[in-house]
Amino acid sequence: MEVQSFVFSPLYENTYVLWDHTKKAIIVDPGCYEQYEFDEIINFIDGKGLQIKAIVNTHCHIDHVLGNQKLKKHFNVPLLIPENEVDNLRAVEAYAPNWGITHYEPATPDHLIENQGTISIGETDLEVIYAPGHSPGHQVFYLKDENKLIGGDVLFRESIGRTDLPGGDHQTLINNIKTKLFTLPEETVVYPGHGPTTTIGHEKKNNPFVKA
Repeated sequence: MEVQSFVFSPLYENTYVLWDHTKKAIIVDPGCYEQYEFDEIINFIDGKGLQIKAIVNTHCHIDHVLGNQKLKKHFNVPLLIPENEVDNLRAVEAYAPNWGITHYEPATPDHLIENQGTISIGETDLEVIYAPGHSPGHQVFYLKDENKLIGGDVLFRESIGRTDLPGGDHQTLINNIKTKLFTLPEETVVYPGHGPTTTIGHEKKNNPFVKA
């Protein structure tokens, strides 16, 4: 599986395009808002000859969903969100103006991802791991064969997701990192929602919030 990251918005949110040898692809957590950001990701996808099959959210805080509707319309694909993130997605339209975001386009999810099972990209299956704490329905997506984890805002390089937003819970987040992420192979590469990539092994040794 190939992974291409883009950093969008003043919140430096990581948007990912994932694809396998079939050229079928998904976009995870599109944080693009300005037209030049949409142009960047669309031009990359077109240049690679990728066929986008879905827009997928790990969770539905504002910085991870800004581009949902515009990319959904552009590629004519469904939007998939975690089953416990519906209220978070609905709330974005109400509080977006408070963030100075005046042209947010709300998107209706087409499918709710259950807190178990898989998401398919071409001939590649990502395991869904339910890991709330940063948000009540947060999911991460794990490619076992290649030890790659699309981690959203659960675990960052030597940090963790904030837990002071509605539905957040610090101890729940810590427990999920320890019991669900830190049980993955240490060489697993974590692609987080903000900041640089890291590995499970590095975080077990160096993360001051949740050392193993």
